[in-house]
Amino acid sequence: MPSRARLDEFIATVVSGDHAGAIERFYTEDASMQENAAPPRVGRDVLVAHERAVLEHVKNVTSTCVSSIVEGDRVAIHWIFDFVFHSGKTGRFDEVALQDWRGDKVWRERFFYDSAKPAS
Repeated sequence: MPSRARLDEFIATVVSGDHAGAIERFYTEDASMQENAAPPRVGRDVLVAHERAVLEHVKNVTSTCVSSIVEGDRVAIHWIFDFVFHSGKTGRFDEVALQDWRGDKVWRERFFYDSAKPAS
């Protein structure tokens, strides 16, 4: 079960912009991530590679934690991600991440957001 301090450390890593590093440092080797109802991606190395590939398409991303809750091994984080793409277009993801932790690492994560909202 994560402590509040451990969760805050994870959040600070993401807010600092080190998204791939957060996965490397805070996820189990067999972790999974699932976007809305899509099939989950499984394995920390797969998750890190996917994150790096996504970030290659953006010039800048600002990550803001709106709120977070720790309830035993379960965590909920409300994120807002503001993207500036290389094309100059911008986008915002208002997302809730539900996580299951094993000890002090994320084991399973599912994201919920409106995927129909286009970048501007």
